[in-house]
Amino acid sequence: MSELESIARELEDAAARLRENEIDADVAADLVERCAELANRAGQELEREARATPAGEQPGQETLL
Repeated sequence: MSELESIARELEDAAARLRENEIDADVAADLVERCAELANRAGQELEREARATPAGEQPGQETLL
């Protein structure tokens, strides 16, 4: 599993917990803070992957003839 997949899974889990009706406000606040941390990590990972890609070759971009 890639780092981005791991982050996405953790964000999905946190979102599911935040949707619970009986979640404590302190727990919700901690989850929101954790989501912000995960979003930051995801951005850093995307930046790292973009820098590792040779110039002119963006992931997911195909060359048109």
